[in-house]
Amino acid sequence: MSPRTALVFAFALGLTACGSTPDAGSSAAQDVFFQRVATLCGQAFAGRIVADRPPTPDNPLAGKALTMHVRECSRDTIRIPFFVGSDRSRTWVLTRTATGLRLKHDHRHEDGTEAELSQYGGDTLDMGTEERQEFPADAASKALFAREDRATSVSNVWAMEIEPHERFTYELTRPGREVRIEFDLEHPIPAPPPPWSVAPKQ
Repeated sequence: MSPRTALVFAFALGLTACGSTPDAGSSAAQDVFFQRVATLCGQAFAGRIVADRPPTPDNPLAGKALTMHVRECSRDTIRIPFFVGSDRSRTWVLTRTATGLRLKHDHRHEDGTEAELSQYGGDTLDMGTEERQEFPADAASKALFAREDRATSVSNVWAMEIEPHERFTYELTRPGREVRIEFDLEHPIPAPPPPWSVAPKQ
């Protein structure tokens, strides 16, 4: 049995043990990708920008400490806060659906209330691979970008890549623009404070 076959088989056994089966519309590659991200649950990792084309002087990520924290995991949803310096407004939400995988961006103010530009993202349009999944902007996101005067963003395609024990990559591309951030999976770092999406206690 090849390592890849063994991994898929082990994942299937894990779901069976929980009394669950993969979603009808998801592929084996998507199941493995989701499980690989889920195995990081509870850990945090430092990141760095590896592509910023063309360079943008007002890039809000430039020169900041970048941290991802795989904070909450369930059978169908993984929430990954992404911190930029002291800004804890961003959370990536990866979800298993009846047709594949979905990525959404949950943006919050410091008091936990939702920002106007939030919940954008998209669904996979093909099976992808065990290492990489792509999420073109969906109709709701395109409408949101149009309302927020961000017309260039309607062509956004987000992607996530994972190479176990080596790196996790978050990517944004559209015509004329590419941003890639790599996170070092070999060296976990201490877990950061909760994201702003977790409302502070009164």
